[in-house]
Amino acid sequence: MKRSITMLLCVLAFSLSQAQTSNKAGVEKACMNYLEGFYEGDEAKLKASLQPSLNKFGFWKDKGKDSYRQVNHMSFEAALAFAKNVKEKKEFPAADAPKKVEVLDISNTIASVKVTAWWGIDYMLLSKRGDKWMIEQVIWEGPLEKQ
Repeated sequence: MKRSITMLLCVLAFSLSQAQTSNKAGVEKACMNYLEGFYEGDEAKLKASLQPSLNKFGFWKDKGKDSYRQVNHMSFEAALAFAKNVKEKKEFPAADAPKKVEVLDISNTIASVKVTAWWGIDYMLLSKRGDKWMIEQVIWEGPLEKQ
């Protein structure tokens, strides 16, 4: 009996571990699609990672200024238009531009992530829709300052 219970607990722990690993990989994939979508001007990658109800806004500090200003809201459509513009004008970031994804927390259907990009940092909230993780909310601050 003890052996059966131990075996059942091991199988359960393994299953939970596999689900958590799968969730983390899905969250990271959505965030990399986001970064690469903006970096490469790839609308398909953005469509694969952003909810159509996306709410993205942020704060920018101009060079030589002491304070940040709020930048207008970016919708799903505006994000796709931005990517299209990057591709058309070939305004790609430097090859060594930061592209870092840090998963802060994952639950069953929601996750939080910090992304570091050429423009600064983004904090994101994601939701799991079926088997796919999608970005719902983004708040960002730029420019990225050397630390």
